[in-house]
Amino acid sequence: MATSASTTGSALPSLLGVFAHPDDESLLAGGVLAQHAAAGARTTVVTATWAQGTTRAAELAAALTVLGAGEPRLLGYGDARNPSSAPGRPRWCEVDLDDAVAQIVAHIRQFRPDVVVTHDALGQLTGHPDHRRTHQVVLLAVEAAGIGRLHLGAGEPWRTSSLYGATHPHSAIGDLEPLLTGVGKTLLSMEDKDVAATVDVTPWLAQKWTAICSHTSQLEGQRPLPALLARLDEATRDRILATEYFTRAGAVPAPAVSHVLSL
Repeated sequence: MATSASTTGSALPSLLGVFAHPDDESLLAGGVLAQHAAAGARTTVVTATWAQGTTRAAELAAALTVLGAGEPRLLGYGDARNPSSAPGRPRWCEVDLDDAVAQIVAHIRQFRPDVVVTHDALGQLTGHPDHRRTHQVVLLAVEAAGIGRLHLGAGEPWRTSSLYGATHPHSAIGDLEPLLTGVGKTLLSMEDKDVAATVDVTPWLAQKWTAICSHTSQLEGQRPLPALLARLDEATRDRILATEYFTRAGAVPAPAVSHVLSL
């Protein structure tokens, strides 16, 4: 949820999510996306990996429909750990940095969001290289989008007011730790003091879970997080998903109104 002192009582700010893979948007910010859409705010999601025509692209479209976030914006690059994600395309984590930034700048300038949400600097719980790459690219793109002499062919300059990274604090990984370590995954979390916003998304929890389950291929197997969550009892799963946490980039140039994810 996003408000500021000068916008309380008005529509929530527009929100652009930029994530590495299909399902990241639902797992990490599904509640916030659903909340904003329900309030009439403009929302959309850019996804760096997986090509049009793949199963996961279709799943993403279904999930975004559930969340009210419009049509997918797929960059169509390869997942670092799945060669079938985008045959013939480079892996996202190996794309030329300037090219990657330019593409995100174009989406920012076209959509003109108040708030951008992406991965945290750790790359979330598992430190996936695509997550970390997305965080790095978005940091640069948010700054570059507001500078008119950069990326001249990408549209008119636009400055977002806030940039957030979806994260998990140390204090909130109790239920997740055995879930992930039990299948050999790493577990990375932020110091609690570095969490800038904690959002209770309980009113949108059913919608968020439906969006996660739209990624049906990820409900299979032993290791995907949606599959791990699906095997939990409902109370434990809800406890994990009902709160979304965010760090905030402190160097984002801000206009008079800076939209803050409210506690």
